[in-house]
Amino acid sequence: MRTERRLQKILTALRHRQPDLTVVMENIHDPHNVSAILRSCDAVGVKEVQLVYTATEFPEIGKKSSASARKWVDRRRFGSIQECYSQLRQEGFTIYATHLTESSKSFYDVDFTKKAAIVVGNEHEGVSREAAEQADELIHIPMFGMIQSLNVSVATAVILYEAARQRLYSGGYSNSKFSEEELQQLLKVWAMKDK
Repeated sequence: MRTERRLQKILTALRHRQPDLTVVMENIHDPHNVSAILRSCDAVGVKEVQLVYTATEFPEIGKKSSASARKWVDRRRFGSIQECYSQLRQEGFTIYATHLTESSKSFYDVDFTKKAAIVVGNEHEGVSREAAEQADELIHIPMFGMIQSLNVSVATAVILYEAARQRLYSGGYSNSKFSEEELQQLLKVWAMKDK
């Protein structure tokens, strides 16, 4: 009985997965931030994140801190921003880099119901100049206090939940974005992960 319930939970999560929403993590070195980002990605249904690590190694992620989100969110690695962006564009994504400038737009003004890749940078410098310059658009989170930045994992969660809100109200979670055959294949893979 428990197995049947667990499989139903997995299937429900798979039906809500959003393969057309992704996060690009550029050189984020704090394992707690990476874990928190993966947890937010899982929570809103991101199927896969993109990892670009050119300045540091991808950190070791503990099971406890990620709440095993690392098990449920696929990771794809790239050796450069250019390689990552090129692949995402081939797949039809619009690339939004988080970067505060006079020309960046509020993330509230972005249509996240379409294929979107959200680029977040490391804890000290944000996204690299290359990541910002090569993005399709620059976005920022409006702030009204003295400090003009949020922790990278918090910022990512805020943006992802705006994307989730838009998708929820437009019916983006109502129907699976996978065929029945794809769902059954993914169910087999996830059932193995769940052991």
